[in-house]
Amino acid sequence: MTESKPTSSRHDQILQALAHMLETNPGKTITTAKLAKEVGVSEAALYRHFPSKARMFEGLIQFIEETLFSRVNRILQEEEAALPRCEAILTLLLAFAERNPGMCRILMGDALAGELERLRERVIQVFDRLETQIKQVIREAEIREGLRPAMPINQAAILLLTIAEGRINQFVRSEFKKKPTQDWNLHWQVLSKTLFERPAN
Repeated sequence: MTESKPTSSRHDQILQALAHMLETNPGKTITTAKLAKEVGVSEAALYRHFPSKARMFEGLIQFIEETLFSRVNRILQEEEAALPRCEAILTLLLAFAERNPGMCRILMGDALAGELERLRERVIQVFDRLETQIKQVIREAEIREGLRPAMPINQAAILLLTIAEGRINQFVRSEFKKKPTQDWNLHWQVLSKTLFERPAN
């Protein structure tokens, strides 16, 4: 959890250890016994801070939500034009993934195999919120800038987010060797030219 502030609290220490293990043990299930050993406490001590492993994952998902959406709000405040907004939101997601490899396993669902359905649903909601935000940016572009999407708004938002998700999935599949931001600027230049069409005068 490289985005979080340093803290000495056992609660955050457990979450940081879980995120680190997700990064350093790609494709493997993290048990509470292994996590307790990583933290240097007993399993009973873990459960004094979290009633279940699911709650630990929820803590990491909450971190993802708070980090991403607080910065999305900042982007919307600082950027007025649609294309820079879309680029900034997607770049934020890719950069967050690159700095937090363990979190990518949660975002892609790999780390949640066998866990409670509500965890997977909460991750789905993260992407749904991002998609909704991108749709809103594209929708406002026509009103504010006279830009019309080259395809239906829903499909345009899905296309952008699918490309970002694909890069994160590739990052996980390569065991964190192929960076999500690699060649992103070049790819965005191509995408940005096809996203909107200007209406004829």
